Amino acid sequence: MQKQLHKTLMKISSGEFKDDIELFSTVIKQLISDRKLKVTGGRVWQLSTENKAYQIYYQVGEYKKIEKDFSIDLDEDVIQKISNERTITSLEVNKELIAKGIFEFSASGFSKRVKINGKNYYKYILALNTTDFSNEFKYILNVVSTLLTSRLIEWEIKERKKDLLADINQAKKLQRSILPEHEYNFNDYEIYGVTSSAKELSGDFFDYLKIGEGEERLGIVVGDVASKGLVAAAEAMYISGAIRMSSHFQIKISPFMSRLNNLINQIFSDDRFITMFYGELSDDEKGLFLYSNAGHNPPIFIDKKMKVHELNVNGPLLGPVPHSKFGTDSIYIKSGDLLVIYSDGIVEAANEKFHFYGKRRLVNLLKMKKTESPKMIALSILDDVIKFSSNDSQYQDDKTIVVIKRK
Repeated sequence: MQKQLHKTLMKISSGEFKDDIELFSTVIKQLISDRKLKVTGGRVWQLSTENKAYQIYYQVGEYKKIEKDFSIDLDEDVIQKISNERTITSLEVNKELIAKGIFEFSASGFSKRVKINGKNYYKYILALNTTDFSNEFKYILNVVSTLLTSRLIEWEIKERKKDLLADINQAKKLQRSILPEHEYNFNDYEIYGVTSSAKELSGDFFDYLKIGEGEERLGIVVGDVASKGLVAAAEAMYISGAIRMSSHFQIKISPFMSRLNNLINQIFSDDRFITMFYGELSDDEKGLFLYSNAGHNPPIFIDKKMKVHELNVNGPLLGPVPHSKFGTDSIYIKSGDLLVIYSDGIVEAANEKFHFYGKRRLVNLLKMKKTESPKMIALSILDDVIKFSSNDSQYQDDKTIVVIKRK
């Protein structure tokens, strides 16, 4: 189900849509097409501030169509629950909707909130006909709503965009000042990190964090804020600062990730989320590397025998769902082993034919360059991706690489 979710997210985030109806249609039909999700239809309700009710805006699926003048008042229990919880699953109780063939549904609010009579209501509600009431499905619906919110707000920003060149240049200087040096040495580990932004500013970030009174551990973080540009860069800087502050308290990885997730959920708006990989090197002679992954691309690990492994342990994205749990796992990095952490802008870079660079090409390049220094490996990846990519492709994203080798 995670793979299908990523396909849906890519379609929402990378697709070009002429209007919101085409966006909503694409999302719902994509969810219906995956039989595992058990979605048979869906609709989008739009808030009417004048009528203080939700009215049908778009609908598709295996049920009788709802009349355009049908509405659901704001004081209905289901609307109040969505306003408070955002995403719910429920049996249908409205007799008119039951008569249309709608018996169970899952629903989630999205877009900006509007205050009516002192209470905040989502501008839109996405409702899906489904018999899947699992927490996993609620998580998927949460993430889809978050990304829909992101797209709608991006459109709004584009419409009122003004000349921010001076502010952007200042922000670029600030962002460069907080990024770490590219090269870093920790005990017998060589590390090299680099970020290349798709626009003037980057929503990707990486950092090296000294941990412990004797600095016996080194935290390595690679993150990717949803979207690109000024807002994403500002949020990346905020998160990077929060992570640096947290590193002084020597919190274990799982609670650290949970606290960071709750912070993002509380501070950022509903349309924002972050993928992040966090790992810790130590002075352990066996090369212990502990890590946790919040929806980020699985790093690639190539051992001395050229066997390729992926660090597949996956937790949820940071931000959409409060109180999420994050697991940890570990590997041992021995002399001659190679670990590469990267953002999706590497493997999802596209050429003129809209073919993706892909993981297979990345792995093949790593095998060829494995004996070289982390700096040469990182720059070789970046150079190969740039040569592969189309300059005018809409699919270009920020690119971040951190390469770790043990001497």
